Amino acid sequence: MGEEYTIQAQNLTRSFGNQPVVKNVSLAVRRGEVLGLLGVNGAGKSTIINMLAGLLIPDQGKISLCGRSLTVDPITARGCLGYLPELPPVYPELTINEYLTYCAKLHRVRADKIPDSLAQTMQRCGLDSVGNRLIKNLSKGYQQRVGIAQAIIHQPDIIILDEPTVGLDPA
Repeated sequence: MGEEYTIQAQNLTRSFGNQPVVKNVSLAVRRGEVLGLLGVNGAGKSTIINMLAGLLIPDQGKISLCGRSLTVDPITARGCLGYLPELPPVYPELTINEYLTYCAKLHRVRADKIPDSLAQTMQRCGLDSVGNRLIKNLSKGYQQRVGIAQAIIHQPDIIILDEPTVGLDPA
């Protein structure tokens, strides 16, 4: 699995009980490429995403992120990943600034780099004017923006987004 690929998956297979959900799926994504998974409900899209994000272990197959095996070196492999699940993983009792600072620390952003990372991410996600608001008081669209912000706060090489536009204004 070469390092020119940000994501490389070979022969992924996953079943739940006796029900096969993903069968022998392979894919490769180079730096700068965008991959979208399209299909009907129940086609296995979220299962593939969860395996690529390291949340589900495939029954068979191999995954590497930025040239690092997700099974052999999971911490390093996941370090180059930003992930937004279908429902944003936000803490409603925190302000946006508090939550994103917490996320930056979880992603091991150096303490002296956090203010710049926070400012840049807030600007990119259109949150710079609402940073002191409690997440629980935000609209669903703004909560989705916060979810995207937590996925990119550490400037990962790979961003995996599951249903990222749910609740967002078209603009």
